Amino acid sequence: MTRPLFIRILSGGALLASLATLSPGQPISITGGNQTMTITTAVAGAQPTAVINTAVQLRIRRQAAVSKVTAQTSCPGQSFNLAVVVTSSPIGTIAPSVDLTDGMLAADILTSIPSTGPASPKTVLLRYTASATFAQGNTTEMGSDVHTITYTIIAQ
Repeated sequence: MTRPLFIRILSGGALLASLATLSPGQPISITGGNQTMTITTAVAGAQPTAVINTAVQLRIRRQAAVSKVTAQTSCPGQSFNLAVVVTSSPIGTIAPSVDLTDGMLAADILTSIPSTGPASPKTVLLRYTASATFAQGNTTEMGSDVHTITYTIIAQ
């Protein structure tokens, strides 16, 4: 089962997340509402300061087999950096941070989700890190990045 999350990155602007409306009872859903992050600061002599967002969550229902959650993005003309990592999960094993790059294959963000235990949904917390370098330019020069991130829960 897949669920998309739409993210727009603006260097020198904002990161906006628009969450798809999901039906109750689905195996995976995204919660957190629209998000805004602004990349506008830097320490003298350093690159712009990365911005972190921790307001997005996945809700996962138990599956019939041991499962995992993957993430992938589509962002034609991507200019800036975006990464995602699970920061807290009551189930499974948290994978390392994933750099979200246009056209990437699906990458694991949570593995070994058991097929046993309570059927109630579990909440998994996500952290996005948006960053840009001076060499990458800015939104005025490059336009904004528009990511469509797809989360998928599948048998492991």
